[in-house]
Amino acid sequence: MNKRIALLLALGLSSALAHTAVTAVTPAMNATVAPPRRVQLRFSEPIELRFSTFRVMAVPAGMAPQAAAAAALAEKADSAKVVSLPLERAALAAQLGLSLKPGLKAGTYVVAWKILSEDGHPVTGFSTFKVQ
Repeated sequence: MNKRIALLLALGLSSALAHTAVTAVTPAMNATVAPPRRVQLRFSEPIELRFSTFRVMAVPAGMAPQAAAAAALAEKADSAKVVSLPLERAALAAQLGLSLKPGLKAGTYVVAWKILSEDGHPVTGFSTFKVQ
């Protein structure tokens, strides 16, 4: 009986300490697509958008995607380098559609995010896609 309780407690603690994650991004990682109008992100649990940052930016020539993601997150939402439009609402959401500026040129783009996990830890990540 004691082992069973210990197991249940361990499972409960591990899920309580789990960080929020982006579970899906559209366009998918490394997909080659026609210029999209939006990027969709899905989260493992609803997040508070007002404490989160999302940017889509062209990856500069010779820059690694991870470095481009960090550069994108450092840009202001209305920067000319950013191709995603600023969020129109700041609410609780389990998924998010980021509208993009029209006329994306051919190249590689990075989708970068920094979200605040329910346990208070920031979670950053990125995905890339190519426009033909």
